[in-house]
Amino acid sequence: MGYLDNSIITVDAILTKKGRELLARGDGSFKITQFALADDEIDYTLYNPSHPSGSALYGEAIENMPLLEAFADETQIMKYKLTTLPRGTSKLPILDLGFSSITLKQGASLAVTPQTLNYLGATTIFENEGYTATIADTRVLNSFTGVGINTEEAERLNTTTTLGTNVSKTVIGTTINLTATAVNTLFGSRTQLQTTLTVIGRGSGARLTIPVSITKTN
Repeated sequence: MGYLDNSIITVDAILTKKGRELLARGDGSFKITQFALADDEIDYTLYNPSHPSGSALYGEAIENMPLLEAFADETQIMKYKLTTLPRGTSKLPILDLGFSSITLKQGASLAVTPQTLNYLGATTIFENEGYTATIADTRVLNSFTGVGINTEEAERLNTTTTLGTNVSKTVIGTTINLTATAVNTLFGSRTQLQTTLTVIGRGSGARLTIPVSITKTN
């Protein structure tokens, strides 16, 4: 979703591949329950407190930047979501997943327990609201679930299945469990499958994306 014109509030929205899949089911799976704002297209270094025309035009260059239109690849948009942090915060929170990348053999499992650094005055903290985790291509995993958060939304996401198409899947939890596919079909002549895992702190807004590789063993 994106603004078409920054002078009037006209919003252009299109569905992602995952959204189209849910809508096509016709069973009520497609529900918009939340939204987020992001500033992916903004370059804040263009803010100019030395503008010769005064403070009213300090942000002129930013306001005149072109705006992103909506596009359907959810892995390439909303990378810099807006979040509200406590007043006086001097360091942006960042995530530590314990892995810089993940490599799994076919059928192997792994539990990822994210931690947030520099959040709410603590050096390291596990966020009470948990984390959202998105695997970019759900076909490479046999199962992908979040545990530790028992809200209706978390349970709905954890039980969502796909139709075997190349779409992402998002879950919520304090721990994220991954089990690699045991099926050979996707590999073809390849020995590895590649995708990405994106984790976002639900309270802090901290975000981290790491590569995931599934190695063929059968």
